Amino acid sequence: MKISAIVTAYKRIEQTLATLRVIQSCTPPPDEILVHIDANEIDCAEAVQRAFPMVRILRGDERLGPGGGRNKLVDAAQFEFVASFDDDSYPIDSDYFERAVKLFEQFPDASVICAALYHVGESIGLDERDARWTADFTGGACIYRRQAFLDAGGYVPLRVAYGMEEVDLALRLHSRGGKILTTPWLRVFHNNDLRHHADPQVTAGSIANLALLAYLRYPVSLWGIGVGQCANRLLWLLRHGRYRGILKGVTMIPAHLRAHHSYRLPLNQRAVRSYLALRRAPVPQNL
Repeated sequence: MKISAIVTAYKRIEQTLATLRVIQSCTPPPDEILVHIDANEIDCAEAVQRAFPMVRILRGDERLGPGGGRNKLVDAAQFEFVASFDDDSYPIDSDYFERAVKLFEQFPDASVICAALYHVGESIGLDERDARWTADFTGGACIYRRQAFLDAGGYVPLRVAYGMEEVDLALRLHSRGGKILTTPWLRVFHNNDLRHHADPQVTAGSIANLALLAYLRYPVSLWGIGVGQCANRLLWLLRHGRYRGILKGVTMIPAHLRAHHSYRLPLNQRAVRSYLALRRAPVPQNL
């Protein structure tokens, strides 16, 4: 059982190189490494090629965002298991890829296996041998079953993806009977303090994307849930003093929905409610 590793990169050259060094130093390393360079950032592509000539580089002129980049990487991957990282996230444990393959062997019905993700300033937990079926996953710290990813249609490409990209794919996987396993036995470090989450563009995108998720996937009968999710996000932003970007996020919703109307494929009410129930109550599993 072989495994591909993919990295989405955009401008952050030193972070990308550091991530690739860690991935390549794992024992055993992945069977191939692919990097997508967003918006044809030539300097980043050349730096990666010089430092890691064995890495396959994909790039294009468009700004696709992380989800669009992952779509291209998963499609190009040679192997069924595809370990996904951001340009600033990487394995904590040197046998990460070996553990990932063992987990897929033990849980052959898993469509995605998600690692525990730790950020700058957080205490890193033990690699405990437990797991749970969950509703969601993190795109920079997971391993996809390639065919399940492709069959579900991959990501809706968004430049600012917060609140939409991974949730949307998880919901579609769930509606197809796919399952997501989350375990602290896999650990990934995200070399980021998340201060960029306070950026007004991120704030605006997180609001508009929640509306987009409901529009694309919820049946009309459940649009009230989507309204409630948007309202909860607004309240959270207000409580945390993130005022800049709120007005833009609300006013951009109509245009955001129109721009992505072609992706609209509502799921049935039972699938959406089942997904939301699993989000509230993950199901423990033994390793």
